[in-house]
Amino acid sequence: MTNQTILAVPTNIITGFLGAGKTSAILHLLRQKPADERWAVLVNEFGEIGVDGSLLNGQVGSDKGVFIREVPGGCMCCASGVPMQIALNQLLKEAKPDRLLIEPTGLGHPIEVLAVLSNKYYQPILKLQKNITLVDARNLKDPRYTAHEVFNQQLQVADIIVGSKLDLYQPSDKAQLLNYLRAQAYKPDNIVFIEHGKLPLALLSGETEHNAQLGSNQHHQDNHQLSNPTASVNLAKPLPEKGYIKAINKGQGFNSVGWRFSASKVFNRQKLHSFLSNLQVIRVKAVFITSEGTFGYNSVANNFEQITLAQGNESRVEIICEKICKNTEEHWHEQIMNAIIS
Repeated sequence: MTNQTILAVPTNIITGFLGAGKTSAILHLLRQKPADERWAVLVNEFGEIGVDGSLLNGQVGSDKGVFIREVPGGCMCCASGVPMQIALNQLLKEAKPDRLLIEPTGLGHPIEVLAVLSNKYYQPILKLQKNITLVDARNLKDPRYTAHEVFNQQLQVADIIVGSKLDLYQPSDKAQLLNYLRAQAYKPDNIVFIEHGKLPLALLSGETEHNAQLGSNQHHQDNHQLSNPTASVNLAKPLPEKGYIKAINKGQGFNSVGWRFSASKVFNRQKLHSFLSNLQVIRVKAVFITSEGTFGYNSVANNFEQITLAQGNESRVEIICEKICKNTEEHWHEQIMNAIIS
């Protein structure tokens, strides 16, 4: 990739805390993509396994002009942004996109991501447009969100704040979000509300009001333990003879455990559904090859969704919670293994 071949790609950061609905919103945007355009999506995940790329690829892929690359294992902007820059450069070279969407992990610092995208190398390559932050207003009752540095930083960098999952709100939730934004001196006039991830394509247009100067005095690495250099290895390396690997990550008060399984491992869909839908955790994302086809699973705040996907290359699952004890982890492992048919 050179500056001469790729110039001024319209670029949007789409951020939001765990379970805010970022992936659903991006999927809806991709379905609105003009047929003659090529779009690129850089996905960052807290867990080391990486599931979002498979969920997106299973519904829209390069055959539809969409190119997706993952950076798992925590905030992609750590270690001077090296994991992010490697993945981004590869993605731009492959896709030569008409638009770039970047989805940081819900526990990653968007100010640092913005700083990487604003550096001198990327200034001629990327044209930074509106930063969009999704917020599930129901979580404003939970101090794990409102007191979290990342949650508030996501609001700070937003050009547009999107109240997501409006269809699930209680009557007071919408007003509570507006009041919270006013109290924090954010911009309640730049807020929209959506249902089912239906983010309007028009929101992407227009230059961002924010730049790297926003984060010049807010470097976060002293209080940040998300970046794991083994994550990309866990995502890309060949699976061992036993046909699976397990990986664990922790940081910012949360823990994750995930598994990758080779395509030769075929699962019982009913057993998976029973196990995944009953987990009492912060977040579950998964793609499984079953005897009935390939399915994606998405669960947050007791809302469980199963999605039919195109054929998957392998099965993956990521579970995020506040604490994972050894007995719990072993129980989950046993449940997943018991769902294997062959």
